[in-house]
Amino acid sequence: MAIFEDENKKFLWGLGIGLVAAVIVREVFPSFKGVGRPLAKATVKSGITLMEKGKETLAQWGEVFEDLVVEAKAELEEEAKAKAGAAAAVAPAAPVETKPN
Repeated sequence: MAIFEDENKKFLWGLGIGLVAAVIVREVFPSFKGVGRPLAKATVKSGITLMEKGKETLAQWGEVFEDLVVEAKAELEEEAKAKAGAAAAVAPAAPVETKPN
């Protein structure tokens, strides 16, 4: 589903569902009143874990992007040197003057 594609949205949805479930359990089922707090705590723990995993994934993507930027810059420099070398090779030599006899 499109709603669950973003890590932050997953976290917020999970947190919201967990809190709603905790309130429902606490209010509707009085015999389960002791379950509300542990359920909320478990939801928060899951959210923290998901957030940490998201940070790690983002850091990995950042490293990959930095590597791509370095590689692209190196290729641009090589292309510029190759063009400069080709331009020097193609440039006509200065005409040689001949003396009339």
